[in-house]
Amino acid sequence: MIRALGQNGTPLNVALVAIILIVALMSGMFGQVDLDLVQVGTAVFGPADSPEAIIVRELRLPRVLLAILAGASLGYSGAALQGLLRNPLADPGVIGVSASASLGAVIAIYMGLAALTPVAIPVMAMVGAFASTAILMLLASRDASVLTLILAGIGISSLATAAIALVMNFTSNPVTVQEMVMWMLGSLENRTFDDLTLAGPFIVAGWIVMMGVGQGLNALSLGEDAAHTLGIDLKRLRWRVVLGTALSVGATVSVCGAVGFVGLVVPHMVRAVIGYEPRRLLLPSALLGAILMMLADILTRLPIGHGQLRLGVVMAIIGAPVFLYIVFKTRESMR
Repeated sequence: MIRALGQNGTPLNVALVAIILIVALMSGMFGQVDLDLVQVGTAVFGPADSPEAIIVRELRLPRVLLAILAGASLGYSGAALQGLLRNPLADPGVIGVSASASLGAVIAIYMGLAALTPVAIPVMAMVGAFASTAILMLLASRDASVLTLILAGIGISSLATAAIALVMNFTSNPVTVQEMVMWMLGSLENRTFDDLTLAGPFIVAGWIVMMGVGQGLNALSLGEDAAHTLGIDLKRLRWRVVLGTALSVGATVSVCGAVGFVGLVVPHMVRAVIGYEPRRLLLPSALLGAILMMLADILTRLPIGHGQLRLGVVMAIIGAPVFLYIVFKTRESMR
């Protein structure tokens, strides 16, 4: 049945949208105070001064919307980068955006800016993401080949990771170190519409930049010479994907921390259903990424041990076995 849906992209996308709506309702129901479906509906469409309305509108609704935007950004960017680099192991972290955004957030925590204003961490994270993008464009401006992009991204990511360790090493307050670690593990807890207002425009801007790259990615799958023969401006295509990824993923990391495996695993899951055409992978990957992010966020609300699970931990627990299974099935199909 799933493969039948995948034969035509539209039924699959409609099914994924329906699942998004169902999971979004589930996300509104579960938390420290569980609500039923009627209470959620009343909270959304009823009076705004009831306790249920405050819980749903002020706490859970921005959390759901951010999960959808973040998951869609990671899934879409992962599919676009895998098509651009023609590498099934590519994900948004390959260009150094995630690590650089994390560095910006860690610096904000170290300098105490988070105590001055709650938007300091996401703002500094986006500054880090944009700085890494500028460095990447500078390093690869003359030779924007795939190899140059990958090498520059690896170098930026390694440098940002080392800088994060250096900042932690200089931090004498163990509480501050714990705050840094907990932020990098990822979370959508206590997010508000201010976070949505801050990150949302950059996420949408990244999507707009990458809009329409599917045809170029399809041509690129035939090889760079074939794509050039078909009239594709490869340099422009590369920068559209890189800049769009930097905008959307940088803004995503700024509000929910560094969450891995979504951009890596989701395109493989979609590819198993609809095939290897890069253009057809983009929208389903975004929709499935939103679903996985919301499901992971629901799981983080489970009280385990002395606290709650972190979003990055849950995604790793989900993503790593799925990826290993995909690798195993791919190896079996190649025999």
